Amino acid sequence: MSDYIWFEGIPFPALGYEKKILEESRDKFVIRDEDTVILTYPKSGTNWLIETVCLIQTKGNPKWIQSVPIWERSPWIETQNGYPLLINKEGPRLMSSHLPIHLFPKSFFSSKAKAIYVIRNPRDVLVSGYFFWYKSNLIKKPESLTTYFEWFLKGNGMTGDWKNHITVTQAEAFDKIFQEKMTGFPPELFPWK
Repeated sequence: MSDYIWFEGIPFPALGYEKKILEESRDKFVIRDEDTVILTYPKSGTNWLIETVCLIQTKGNPKWIQSVPIWERSPWIETQNGYPLLINKEGPRLMSSHLPIHLFPKSFFSSKAKAIYVIRNPRDVLVSGYFFWYKSNLIKKPESLTTYFEWFLKGNGMTGDWKNHITVTQAEAFDKIFQEKMTGFPPELFPWK
């Protein structure tokens, strides 16, 4: 069991994370135009989506996903292992992150990178998170589902709280950027109003 490290008021497991990398990933990491980023709150289906995207990239051929570990195919931007893999990786990169939007690499917002954001029902996130964290040795074990529920509501889950992973203002800003990037597509594909 490890305790949390806190960065900008957000808890991260001490194992696999360090403040220096969290800060560097936000302030210095360069998201390229050809990159694809999978963004989720923990226990929201990240690995399922990584597998799906990897199969799409290989036109359904499973050999790559069967021979290369998931953390190498889609490294985590904010982790001790993922960050150096991404810095040294050439060509279009697939990457993952649980970072809330205010800790996400600043370079993303001026790039043309593609983002896939998955939102899962918070009840499912809560139950899945409880059983995952209870069985893992990454963080302090919750004593009960009730205890974990209290942590979840207070925003003391890994990477902060679910409801503020992306704020209304940030969602509106994201929508504006997305609309700008989708200019030129048929209007019926993305009905904004």
